Amino acid sequence: MSQSVKLTVDGCIATLQLNRPDCLNAMDIEMLQSLLEKLKEVGNLDAPILIITGNEKVFSSGGDLQALLQDTDEDSFDRAMNIINEMTMTLYTLPKLVISAISGPAEGLGFSFALAADYVIADKSARLCMNYINIGLIPDGGGHFFLKQRIGERRAKEVIWEGKIYQPEEALNIGFINEVTEEQAYSRAKAKADEWLKKPIGAMIKTKKIMADSSRQHLLEILRMEKLGQIKMRESLDHKEGLQAMLEKRTLEYSGN
Repeated sequence: MSQSVKLTVDGCIATLQLNRPDCLNAMDIEMLQSLLEKLKEVGNLDAPILIITGNEKVFSSGGDLQALLQDTDEDSFDRAMNIINEMTMTLYTLPKLVISAISGPAEGLGFSFALAADYVIADKSARLCMNYINIGLIPDGGGHFFLKQRIGERRAKEVIWEGKIYQPEEALNIGFINEVTEEQAYSRAKAKADEWLKKPIGAMIKTKKIMADSSRQHLLEILRMEKLGQIKMRESLDHKEGLQAMLEKRTLEYSGN
């Protein structure tokens, strides 16, 4: 059985690869647990830089919709949200410099996960979307926190409410991402990591720690509110309609409830 998350280390650079290509790297609870475990493992490595990537066709399509439909057990959902929140906090406070390398779609939870990095690179194939609204949900994985941090509250609300797909150049202009590359995103991420390794990287990591520590309590509160909000939204008729309409490939009919 293939691993849903692969961790490799090449000298001073660790790479975390999302590896459910048949499911567009959709995150089920097993993958989330594996991500959390691998991130903790990275924290204990000597390598000062982590690159997070998918494959050449997709970063992550977000949460696993099939799992959402099949699993109505609240205990399982509570466990999944707890893992998401711990994973997000672990990534944000990781004592490493983190680069997200996005090829193809980065949607929903996959987009939130990418935004938790220190530096986000997208290639020309990237498609970025905070699409929770399309199934009657709200962002989780710190999506509210990271969007507001990167583009401000007014624009963050617009992005969340519209649920539109952003091309890489537009995402760069808005401020979601740090760089658009003509080459494959992972190749450029490795080159960026090599650039950083020529700098006083200990000082860079210290700056990250100061900023992360100063925002830690706020992120924890956002994650708490996202969990409570998501529990409420899962009960809504709009969420049930959104899931069914997407799977049946038909026009959505929201009721506002």
